Amino acid sequence: MSKIPQITLLFWIMKICATTLGETAGDLLSMTLNVGYGASSLILIGIFLATLIIQLVSKSYHPILYWTVILSTSTAGTTISDYMDRTLGLGYAKGSLILVTILVAIFMFWKYRFGTLSVTNINTLPLEILYWTAILFSNTLGTALGDFLADSSGLGFAGGALLIASLLGLILAANYFTEISKVALFWMAFVLTRPFGATLGDVLTKTHEKGGLGYGTIGSSIVLLSILVACILFTTLQQRGITATKIADNE
Repeated sequence: MSKIPQITLLFWIMKICATTLGETAGDLLSMTLNVGYGASSLILIGIFLATLIIQLVSKSYHPILYWTVILSTSTAGTTISDYMDRTLGLGYAKGSLILVTILVAIFMFWKYRFGTLSVTNINTLPLEILYWTAILFSNTLGTALGDFLADSSGLGFAGGALLIASLLGLILAANYFTEISKVALFWMAFVLTRPFGATLGDVLTKTHEKGGLGYGTIGSSIVLLSILVACILFTTLQQRGITATKIADNE
């Protein structure tokens, strides 16, 4: 039994919401609460590992658990990227290059080991570990790319978000009108939704003087969390309905 949700429009809405919340919540912990990038990374990686262990021992798909792990990879990815780029002084470009190399290596091993990068049937422990490892590094990479677009490219927060949104639109069009591999398009979109969330998070939290809307990390995190919780509750009720239907059909 696959422990991954179906890839629908709601999935992508929740993914963008979770990754944007990861950006604002990570910044809330590391900067607003002044915990620091290193300490924040340790705390959030610990939360990620705790939620991941519960997910790995689970026998079926649980929306609340799945999206909690997604959120924990997003928040951990934010602080890991900030620690690499700022505390270690690697910079956004060099940090992004390192993370791209790691992510490509993960995909190459995944392809070699299992023959496909498809996520439609994640049902074994080694495959699920690879899946979550790829997600953690894709979210970390997305943060670095988002910061690079916003701070170093000259596009600004809104310009970076618009560029990523345009690329996601092209991927959506390619999905419907080209013969490009659906698996390849999925991972392209999955990686790009993270920098979109990162730049969107900056648009929401940064002051007007810095090109943002000035909602702050606390206000933005509360709004995003409310939206994500509402979507999770909806998918949980939907999943229970599907399960009940299957049980009734078997009786």
